Amino acid sequence: MKSNRSMRVNSEYQREISALISGELKHREPELKGIVSVTEADVAPDLKTAKIYLSVYASTKEESKKSFEIVRANAAFLRHELSKVMRMRTVPTLTFLPDSSMEYGSKMDEIFAKLHRNEEKD
Repeated sequence: MKSNRSMRVNSEYQREISALISGELKHREPELKGIVSVTEADVAPDLKTAKIYLSVYASTKEESKKSFEIVRANAAFLRHELSKVMRMRTVPTLTFLPDSSMEYGSKMDEIFAKLHRNEEKD
């Protein structure tokens, strides 16, 4: 179980990274399309690394992948900007990972809907 401090740090990083992506990074990278959502931040207890989970909603899969790669390529820039905002001794190295929980949820909804339709037919 995570401690209160760990949960607060994760929440703060999630909020700040989300703000940086939607603000500074969007202005810096005009090719960043769609809505980039930071779904979770998991900062290591020693504050040296952080896993940041992203969901990217774009009109096409290609745009979504490209936007994710733009964010991943700008990890050092985001870390530098975080160092200006966060009042901590060290800013962790950021690793961006795709969050596929929304896709998984919609897939499960489709399966349940099919099962429900099959029950009604019987």
